[in-house]
Amino acid sequence: MAVAPINMQTALPVAWAKLGLLKYADLLLHLPLRYEDETRITPIAHVLHGQLTQVQGVVTQCEVQYKPRKQLVARIQDADGELTLRFLHFYGSQTKQFAIGNIVRAVGEARGGFFGMEMVHPRCRVVTAETALPERLTPIYPAAAGVSQTLLRKQIALVLAQADLSDTLPDAVRAQFGLMDFAQAVHTLHHPAPDVALSALMDKTHPAWQRIKFDELLAQQLSLRLARQTRRALGASAMVDKLDLSRRLLANLPFALTTAQQRVCAEIQADLVQAYPMQRLLQGDVGSGKTVVAALAAAQVIGAGYQVAFMAPTEILAEQHYYKLQTWFAPLGVEVAWLTGSLSKKSKLLVLDKLATGEAMLVAGTHALFQEAVQFARLGLSVIDEQHRFGVAQRLALRQKGEQPHQLMMSATPIPRTLSMSYYADLDVSVIDELPPGRTPIVTKLVSDARRDELVGWVRDKCQQGGQVYWVCPLIEESDKLQLQTAIDTHLALSAALPAVRVGLVHGRMCAADKAAVMADFASGALGLLVATTVIEVGVDVPNASLMVIEHAERMGLSQLHQLRGRVGRGAAKSACVLLYQQPLSALARARLKIIFESADGFYIAREDLALRGPGEYLGARQSGAAMLRFADVLADADLLVQAQALAARLLIDYPDMVAHHLARWLANAQDFVKA
Repeated sequence: MAVAPINMQTALPVAWAKLGLLKYADLLLHLPLRYEDETRITPIAHVLHGQLTQVQGVVTQCEVQYKPRKQLVARIQDADGELTLRFLHFYGSQTKQFAIGNIVRAVGEARGGFFGMEMVHPRCRVVTAETALPERLTPIYPAAAGVSQTLLRKQIALVLAQADLSDTLPDAVRAQFGLMDFAQAVHTLHHPAPDVALSALMDKTHPAWQRIKFDELLAQQLSLRLARQTRRALGASAMVDKLDLSRRLLANLPFALTTAQQRVCAEIQADLVQAYPMQRLLQGDVGSGKTVVAALAAAQVIGAGYQVAFMAPTEILAEQHYYKLQTWFAPLGVEVAWLTGSLSKKSKLLVLDKLATGEAMLVAGTHALFQEAVQFARLGLSVIDEQHRFGVAQRLALRQKGEQPHQLMMSATPIPRTLSMSYYADLDVSVIDELPPGRTPIVTKLVSDARRDELVGWVRDKCQQGGQVYWVCPLIEESDKLQLQTAIDTHLALSAALPAVRVGLVHGRMCAADKAAVMADFASGALGLLVATTVIEVGVDVPNASLMVIEHAERMGLSQLHQLRGRVGRGAAKSACVLLYQQPLSALARARLKIIFESADGFYIAREDLALRGPGEYLGARQSGAAMLRFADVLADADLLVQAQALAARLLIDYPDMVAHHLARWLANAQDFVKA
């Protein structure tokens, strides 16, 4: 009987969306999790405990039992032995399947029971002498409520029979990289022959998997390159510094730029005079001097007659930027504004007016900068600090405040090379790989919570000698409330233990004015000890603070520990960071603490962090909007990534039609791999 043709773009039922399947075409790449071998039957006498097995026998007994609970129990027998089939959940009609004399084929995991070997809830079907065994392994797909394995197999078989499986890679390219034909790869993964090496299928090293992973990485590289081309086709104002503001700012700085900062400044300066919008990621370890590089870029834009928005994820960091920028730009006659959600209505309206009229040429702030009420006279550059902490829509909303403004994104979390190649191929990347002179090395110590009293004594000595100390309470069990309570309790305990030391407290739920007052007291030296939640993770700069204690360090990620540690070592005094941990340590926590204890190199720590956490968690994909790869792994498949990156440029020039076909197959929406 002829099968009705399927329109591959037809929407699937809503229940399928839970699996990421929106239309029939998506089923082509809904690949199995594992496989079961139903191509052979095992004699019942040879069934092994705990092993998934297929057996076949004649039903000799079937009854519904009511003790100790209602259940359907059937017995089947072959030439070698008997097996019990037990169903704790069943329909009344199932008893017909097990009519005495029926031949039943069952697939399940055998285990020992009171009456010999049994299978609980096996997959069963009635067969006749003519019922053939499958010739291929049985795929087990990711499934969901309302979308059963049987339904998935049926629909995927229909799609495989009708979908366009023509290759999107030229024959010469497949030969060059030793890649399997696409149609062969897909059929192999959906319906592998029994003689296929099952281990190679499961660990994704089979040539069929290599082809699928290569195609996915290639789609990502192509889409990012196209996004880059699209942005370069957009017109943007060339920022020629007619006021010589950048040179004047540089001359006023009380320090000289490092060689790395000078190199990065030249890269950004060259970008800003182009007639297309800059889209650059500025990476630099904690304390490498990213802010002054961004300030020099801002000076170039302001000198060209355009405004600059400087956005940070927290009020403390935004405020630090505001004061620093004000110090640098006020002597040059540039007004710097400050905009956050906590400003009074009157103050906010005043700032909004200055931005709309162009009176304020530079503004520092938080998420408030991209709110609807904010209008710029001529926005020419948006600087986004800790860019991975903002979502795609948030970054896009700020960019839409101007007519194709240039964009500079900054991150103190170094991006390992493989991730940069994979998720930032559409951006220009600058790296400050050198710390300014005068930064003192930070000694990292691991201290068990059992030695807390000893540690408090060390803090007392440090404060009595004129030093200052951070005591950080981390996020516990993803609860702001618990984190806040921990900080409050720690503040009370340390205040009682150190009566001669003035102890401050800062946390995320304090109003901006109170936070600012506490931070000002700490910066001035009026406070000896500052108890804080992780709101001080980035941006806080107090050179006299030379000791940091991090509570529950075992609960924190490597990048956060490294960021926090970077708050000390900013002055002339010898600095230390104490990682206070509680036993017992998990294997993962032990590995993290070992890495942070042994190294202060942010790029090394980033690589190790990636290896421990994987790219999804490392990038904060949900927040950053970077699309995650479904099949390829940027670490395990680094060689494939390098090949895909090289091929992408060649295909765009020589095979544009094949590129369109490839992206149509792999990207449900063109923006899947594109970031704002």
